[in-house]
Amino acid sequence: MKSIISPVQSASPSPTFLWRFKVTLFLIWGITCCKIGWDSVMRMDANLRDLFLYEAFLYYNPLLLVTMMVWLWGVNLWVFLQSTVSYAKVFDLDQNHLTNKDIWKCSTWMTIIVPTSMTAYLYLYSHGEVSLAASQPVLLYILVAVILIFPFDIFYLPSRYFFLRTLFRIAFPLQPISFPDFFVADILTSMAKVFSDLERSVCRMVNRQVATIAWLEADSVCGGHSVAIPIVLVLPYIWRLLQCLRQYRDTKEKNCLFNALKYSTAVPVIFLSALKYHVLHEKWTSLYRPLWLLSSVINSLYSFYWDITRDWDLSGFSRIFKFNKSNSLSNLLYGRQWVFYWVIGSNFILRCSWTYKLSAHLRHNYLTVFAITLLEMLRRFQWVFFRVENEWNKITRSGVQLTEIPREEDKLLGSNIHDV
Repeated sequence: MKSIISPVQSASPSPTFLWRFKVTLFLIWGITCCKIGWDSVMRMDANLRDLFLYEAFLYYNPLLLVTMMVWLWGVNLWVFLQSTVSYAKVFDLDQNHLTNKDIWKCSTWMTIIVPTSMTAYLYLYSHGEVSLAASQPVLLYILVAVILIFPFDIFYLPSRYFFLRTLFRIAFPLQPISFPDFFVADILTSMAKVFSDLERSVCRMVNRQVATIAWLEADSVCGGHSVAIPIVLVLPYIWRLLQCLRQYRDTKEKNCLFNALKYSTAVPVIFLSALKYHVLHEKWTSLYRPLWLLSSVINSLYSFYWDITRDWDLSGFSRIFKFNKSNSLSNLLYGRQWVFYWVIGSNFILRCSWTYKLSAHLRHNYLTVFAITLLEMLRRFQWVFFRVENEWNKITRSGVQLTEIPREEDKLLGSNIHDV
């Protein structure tokens, strides 16, 4: 008599099940953080609630903005993956460069860690544990710094050190400027608000003003009238200006000088705005405010002109949305005339609104400034597409022999070479 017992086969969970399980856990975590954070805020005294939220926002705002930028960069890479533009060749990357999936892994962890720390900060402060609450942003900033400089081959060591070396070359342009150097430097100009808030946050941590009311004094060491604020705001523009001068020294191209002039127009916008806190009101109204308005108009129009005619060169705009595999996004964007109008119109509006953020004397409503900063990052997000495509067009038109690059789809299949 034959046995009819069938062997038990072990089956691993399907990718769809694992994805749904992770999304469910992520939603549960998000709802829990929102509930704890809201209850903690409601426990506070109504008169101090807005002031405390502003302080908490100041510490976590920079890392939240960086997290968003990392998510958007992953989207940029995904679009490049679908298109005929080889971003690996444009940035001169090796076969082990990070893919959009690697970038999204990093941004997912950032999305979990930063709000969790913020929720702990709100909860501990509202329950009277002031010293423990004050330690939360300090520990988070230390964690981020340690991960960036960690010398062991985990957490994408080659990519982390490539990024740190790029930052060093940006701050000290002592070598010929490569495309990644000025590409990252351009993105940093859109994150001047992040640098400004980072300076104020670290200043308060060093001076032990976290979770206190000492920072409320405008003229205190870390107050809103500090001279360090305009200095930090202008740094990304100075770095980019120095890069342009270095490029002119190496290439003798006059366009480099005109590009340097563009970045120099941001300097008077920042410092004329800061003068409001250091001059008499009458002098500000009669002299410095008109000068600030004039410099703002010049900076916005010059930057807009340069984006359209130099950085993008929209006459060659075609490849980035000519996807290898047809899908809803390529059908929506490729060859559509409205894309041109949207890119030009939105870039003009957001270039003008960006002046608001650069002007310290207008930054009274931190939520408005945060919204404008988010919009600037979205502007930079769409800028990336056309800037990289323009560079790719230059490479292909130059007649340079392109080396064979492994297909990105193949790279994605082997993307587990990194420890996560």
